[in-house]
Amino acid sequence: MTDGTLFYVVGPSGSGKDSLLRYARAHLAGDPEVVFAHRYITRPVELHGENHVTLTEAEFDARLGAGLFAMHWESHGLRYGIGLEIHLWLARGCHVVVNGSRAYLQQARNRYPELAAVWVEVSADVLEARLRARGGRMPRRSSRGWRGRRNSGRMATTHMWSATTAPWNRAENNCLT
Repeated sequence: MTDGTLFYVVGPSGSGKDSLLRYARAHLAGDPEVVFAHRYITRPVELHGENHVTLTEAEFDARLGAGLFAMHWESHGLRYGIGLEIHLWLARGCHVVVNGSRAYLQQARNRYPELAAVWVEVSADVLEARLRARGGRMPRRSSRGWRGRRNSGRMATTHMWSATTAPWNRAENNCLT
């Protein structure tokens, strides 16, 4: 049996990552060769948000101290972890899908050289509209943070997915808008 592939999905908030992951999870349900890893996050569960495991800061510290995370990072004042269970799944030949962090992509590549990065993107105008609609923090368009971060890490990305041109964007009643 050969090891599975780690698919590391990244993109800015509002790009359609969660919609893409929901779509993939629904359409691959029951396929024992594809596993979607839950993230452990120091954030309460939201009704329409990501399906994650909520941890308190103390719980996160305890798991981190015990070496129970394969990967972990901090972003926007929250802490994120991916459990060691992904190693068992990969060793059994499963393809593992992780909702990752753009800022942690290089560390993830260093730890998992065969990682298949999936970069999710939309146009700057669509991204801005989505963030405004959800009351998200808006980076300045002229800043390097807005344009520069969109392109950081993409050169090493294995797969590109555009939420504006994907065929199921139309076929699935605009599930990604």
